[in-house]
Amino acid sequence: MLRLLGGRPLGARDTEAVTRALDRDPVASCMVAARVEAYGMSPRFLGGEMWSASTPEQSLCFSGANLMPLAGDDADLDDFAGRALAARRTCTSVVGHVDLALGLWQRLQPTWGEPREIRPDQPLLALSGMPAIDPDPLVRLVVPTDLDNYFPAAVEMFRGEVGVDPCEVDGGASYRRRLAALISARRVFARFDGDRVVYKAEIGSMSRRVGQIQGVWVDPDWRGRGIGSTGTAAVAAAIARQGRIASLYVNSFNSSARATYQRVGFSQVGTFATVLVD
Repeated sequence: MLRLLGGRPLGARDTEAVTRALDRDPVASCMVAARVEAYGMSPRFLGGEMWSASTPEQSLCFSGANLMPLAGDDADLDDFAGRALAARRTCTSVVGHVDLALGLWQRLQPTWGEPREIRPDQPLLALSGMPAIDPDPLVRLVVPTDLDNYFPAAVEMFRGEVGVDPCEVDGGASYRRRLAALISARRVFARFDGDRVVYKAEIGSMSRRVGQIQGVWVDPDWRGRGIGSTGTAAVAAAIARQGRIASLYVNSFNSSARATYQRVGFSQVGTFATVLVD
């Protein structure tokens, strides 16, 4: 039986309890914690709803562009699935700790249908302190005037990593705005060879405790030279200088990327799964 099906989303009066729950697993909850810290608990500003079937420490799920179960047992997953199925689907992925994400997806799939892709084994990595190797001194913050040169590399990365073209719907306007916002927030890094981006990465989410790196990419002509390692070390060092933990997650089958992050000093702290839905 579903518990509290159709119950209210969590709100401002639940902020303290939700914050405590997110703090219990700061690396895994970075994406959600960053939004709660920046926008509070109002669904209008948060960009989604926070759900719980009991207390946030025991049962918690974020429903927005991503559907992200953060804590719960089988009964909680039943509840989250019921809420998700009761409304129009707005998410493009189900993501989180492997048991929670795949457990929730098992409940959603009979109604939502076949996914575009399931990535069932994504090591969640973290690095406390400075990297184990010297950062690339040529990796720098991207500034607004770099956007025209940065954008094609970001699109190529997105196509390869996510499997869709961010320019397909609106010519890339929304993706370009997202990148511009990250650049303004000083969370985009690149190494340039003239006007050409040869290494790039972004801090996609930044909570008060963790910076989550995303979009790591090396120009194909520059691969094998070690700039994936030294470039990511530069981004991790920038996060460490702010007193935060650097984090990212990677597909288990991407052996070269896993070796790169191991050289930088990252270690596995958990396992994520991602289900990409159409």
